[in-house]
Amino acid sequence: METLFHQMTICGVGLIGGSLATVAREKKLVGRIVGLGRTQPNLDVALERGMLDMATRDPAEAARGADLVVLAVPILTMRETFGAMLPYLPDDAVVTDVGSVKGWVVREMEPMLKPRMALVPVHPVAGKETTGAAAAVRDLFVGRRVIVTPSARSTPEALAKVEELWRATGANVERMDPDVHDRILARVSHLPQVVASALAAALGEEQVAGRPVLEFGAGGLRDTTRIAASSAEMWRDICLTNREAILAAMKLFARDFAEFERLISAGDGEGLVRLFERGRAMRERLK
Repeated sequence: METLFHQMTICGVGLIGGSLATVAREKKLVGRIVGLGRTQPNLDVALERGMLDMATRDPAEAARGADLVVLAVPILTMRETFGAMLPYLPDDAVVTDVGSVKGWVVREMEPMLKPRMALVPVHPVAGKETTGAAAAVRDLFVGRRVIVTPSARSTPEALAKVEELWRATGANVERMDPDVHDRILARVSHLPQVVASALAAALGEEQVAGRPVLEFGAGGLRDTTRIAASSAEMWRDICLTNREAILAAMKLFARDFAEFERLISAGDGEGLVRLFERGRAMRERLK
């Protein structure tokens, strides 16, 4: 495959950034891969595993020569990270990201760009609860959805190249309006995280008759709270940058949770069966 970019600089070499680097290196999608990070041990892991040509904690060093910048840092640190790199970037660099919120990225990042730069926001829907370069895998994106949310600064050439990069990872690429993306993901990704974390927090220190309840937790509790192990910093930023959509999704959940409470309180067995069946039917449709 033809090389798409001369140098890809990945800011935040974790699960997503590291997996993208791994595939890009293997398939020769870019000429050179530079990793920018906050902690040297994580960068060392990325170097040892062959993901990067160079690793640095210096934004200026990471920026020089980069015709593609991938922001894979927590959302609320994107402006600071990109701002530190901006003076040293080529005037026509393409900027993209892998965040789970897109409207905020478009609104905040567009005004920062130099006149000839392009912005192509992206969300690979392929996360796991594990973090860091050690969690990266080459097949993370195979068969998974990658959503591109073009902005006013997405040039046709930049869009085509970024989408080709993601298709080469084995992902299914589609385009979507940024705000539509945020409303959908609030319901199917952000709400489940809040629910799982709330359940885990509620039960963490709970005891009954002096017995820690977690000692009796089995597969159901582990499955339901699995994503509560995800990065707290990442999810803090998602909640703060997609507040309205997440609050709307929480109201949707609260409605049916309150219905469960009402039915249990009333001893309404038939109503409970109907509500449980609605939940089971949704789960059976989930791919």
